[in-house]
Amino acid sequence: MPELPTTIVLLMIIVFFAAFEQTISGFGFSLIVMPLATLLLGLKIAAPLIALAGLTLYTVNLIRYHQSINAGEAIRLAAAAALGVPVGIWGLVNLEEYLIKFVLGFILLGYAFYSLLPIAVPSTLSRRWVYLAGFVTGCLGGAYNTPGPSLIIYGSLRHWQRDKFRAVLQALFFLTGFLAVFSHFLTQHLTTDVLTLFAYAAPALVFGIVAGSLADRHINHKAFRVIVIAMIFILGLSLILAIR
Repeated sequence: MPELPTTIVLLMIIVFFAAFEQTISGFGFSLIVMPLATLLLGLKIAAPLIALAGLTLYTVNLIRYHQSINAGEAIRLAAAAALGVPVGIWGLVNLEEYLIKFVLGFILLGYAFYSLLPIAVPSTLSRRWVYLAGFVTGCLGGAYNTPGPSLIIYGSLRHWQRDKFRAVLQALFFLTGFLAVFSHFLTQHLTTDVLTLFAYAAPALVFGIVAGSLADRHINHKAFRVIVIAMIFILGLSLILAIR
């Protein structure tokens, strides 16, 4: 059997770890895998590839958490996100790659700062912000496969309980992932190279989900979350510094 190219091996390792992390915490797959895949493969290959991988993962997690979904909140977020995804895809197609990398890196840095710094939230955010949060979530999902930051910040400010948080995240991630994959199909981004790389990444994705499910009860979630956020910060900084 011929040896796998180094790029494919690295991709499989990245996808495995990101799927493992997402299964434990309920977020973070795209925040970890997208910047690394972009540095490894370039944005035009990474975007549709990670959209496919993300949709697969979100489908599994949606099945796991579907009983805790708040239907009313999820529907409002989904309606706004559906409008944002095409805007994000338009930006991916029409904007310069260095600009998209810079914005993605900036988003990762901003999210890491928000997550690690003690920010006091004296009251619950008004539900009126749901449509803006959903629209931004769709834009980020379409352009970068990273719908999480705006949605996680909104859920935190709304003081969602843990189970509701996980369930709503997976529902919105699934929606934005589906729309992103469909948009990449329409714009002919799902090339033979992308599908071939996905075929290699899929087993690593499955193993990551299984390993994360088995390890979930044995991990210190607070310490693990700090490690993941610190990694997201480093990835954001690396993405910006890698711009030529």
